[in-house]
Amino acid sequence: MILVLLKRLLQMLVLVVVQVMVCNRIHLMGYATPMLYVLFLVYFPLNSNRIGNMVWAFLLGLIIDAFSNTPGEATGALTLTAFVQWPLLQASAPKECLEDMVPSYKTMGRWNHIRYVFVLVLVHHTAFYVLESFSFFHFTELLITYGSSLLLTFVMILILETLRHGK
Repeated sequence: MILVLLKRLLQMLVLVVVQVMVCNRIHLMGYATPMLYVLFLVYFPLNSNRIGNMVWAFLLGLIIDAFSNTPGEATGALTLTAFVQWPLLQASAPKECLEDMVPSYKTMGRWNHIRYVFVLVLVHHTAFYVLESFSFFHFTELLITYGSSLLLTFVMILILETLRHGK
């Protein structure tokens, strides 16, 4: 139990540092900013506590908001994503999976895992950019920012997952 807690705290710390020090400074063509902290939710096992996942997501979002000067956007988006994560993981996991399965290419299969990650990133980015804009006055700019950030985050997560598993 203590090892799982320490592992999650270490993951959270690494993702906060990477997001705040590196990713928040990337603005590809003035629009796309990767949000790699969503990767934190990808690694929750199937048998993890749903409310616990939402608390972890809330705390991570709160820390990201504090360092990124985004009042409540990351917190709200990440908490909503954590709410959706568990049913999505159950729908994406193979029927013969173990209770303590951690989502990855190996445990879920390549396409199930890619679909699972894409939907998580899609939910997060939709909530984040709706909270950020809070209106649709600059709809084309919002759509360009949303789409490019979604694509950049998704591609970076897939690259990190590929590097993680050595394929």
